[in-house]
Amino acid sequence: MLESHTMRVLAIDTALEACSAAVLDTGTGKVTHESLPMLRGHAEALMPLIGRVMKEADTAFSALDRIAVTTGPGSFTGLRVGIAAARGIGLAATKPVVGLTTLAAYAAPHIAQDDKTAIAVAIDARHQHVYLQIFGPGGRTLIAPRIASIADAVRAAANGPVRIVGTGATMLAVAWPSREPPVLVDESRAPDIVWVGRLAAAADETTSEPKPLYLRAPDAQPQDAARLPRR
Repeated sequence: MLESHTMRVLAIDTALEACSAAVLDTGTGKVTHESLPMLRGHAEALMPLIGRVMKEADTAFSALDRIAVTTGPGSFTGLRVGIAAARGIGLAATKPVVGLTTLAAYAAPHIAQDDKTAIAVAIDARHQHVYLQIFGPGGRTLIAPRIASIADAVRAAANGPVRIVGTGATMLAVAWPSREPPVLVDESRAPDIVWVGRLAAAADETTSEPKPLYLRAPDAQPQDAARLPRR
């Protein structure tokens, strides 16, 4: 019988309304984690927080097997902070870095609890839109990650029993048709960092690049009219 490989993962999340880190050891099952609710200030808070978690876990960066980071959708600034930190640590410690979407991280604990009932992850994208992904039985993707209006998201999700999770969950629940309300509405302001670590331990390094998933261009766009013509 083959021995299962023990993995130590450092997980980082700064994509939404928290600054979080966790160290997961799949061999012992030990998880050390800390999460600070915050809308801004991730850049200043992240490295000291990682330092505290690593110290509490009594783990050296060289003893890690991989670093994981949430890649969005989420705050443009927050995503850059987390991904840059993960890449920097990976480079310094010569460890692989894997990226996991905030949508998958939100869904993971709910799928683990019940993998039969559909789950719609909705993250507030402002201007009456959400970043949306819908998972069906077994965690299979029914609707791939996209940006959608509240009305379109409700139409896509309201097809039988469904749970809604994410910062946009209440927005969908308010617009929901009365015939069959959602089974669950969970408006967590950020994914559970422990589940980011668990997903990372099972992720395929070759298909989980630490690249931002924006789904929408930044609000600040260069003005074409102001550009000088090239010679």
